[in-house]
Amino acid sequence: MNILIIDGHPDPSKERFCHALATTYQKSAESAGHKVTMIKIADLDIPCLRSKAEAYSDTLPSKQLEAAQEAIALAEHIVIVYPLWLGDVPAYLKAFLEHVFSPGIAFDEKMKGKLKNKTARIIVTMGMPAFFYRWFFWSHSLTSLKRNILKFVGIKSIGETLIGSIETADHKKWLQAAEKLGHYGI
Repeated sequence: MNILIIDGHPDPSKERFCHALATTYQKSAESAGHKVTMIKIADLDIPCLRSKAEAYSDTLPSKQLEAAQEAIALAEHIVIVYPLWLGDVPAYLKAFLEHVFSPGIAFDEKMKGKLKNKTARIIVTMGMPAFFYRWFFWSHSLTSLKRNILKFVGIKSIGETLIGSIETADHKKWLQAAEKLGHYGI
């Protein structure tokens, strides 16, 4: 399977657990024979969109984002790993998604998704307990990502992994979970 991992933590610091999760998934998937591409948004220069004209432009602001679009087009399965910030995806990840899922590439003029036959897994780390995020906040940002972005462009979400209380969580357990997911390409 051709897998794309989007490491959506905007902080390039190697200590971030999202980076460890993404790398563990990658190594396990590769050792199982999957073809894996990793995009670390912390390594990219991603400007924010400020107008409809920018959103509907035929050119992306960087070769890095063009390469990301190509990787998305080739991927059969996409894994998005990110930390929950202020109850949502980090703004830098959102800016990345706004560029790479642009009109003409990800959806047509009739607002029909063009990225069909692709699946996605979402892995989210957070400071609060995961059950609290699901119960009290109804997983609103995760639901928004799945429905308003991925489903809109045609990508089917096949699962999510929520890692709560990240400061005290059993990191070894979660790395083993990422390893298993990578092995099976799910």
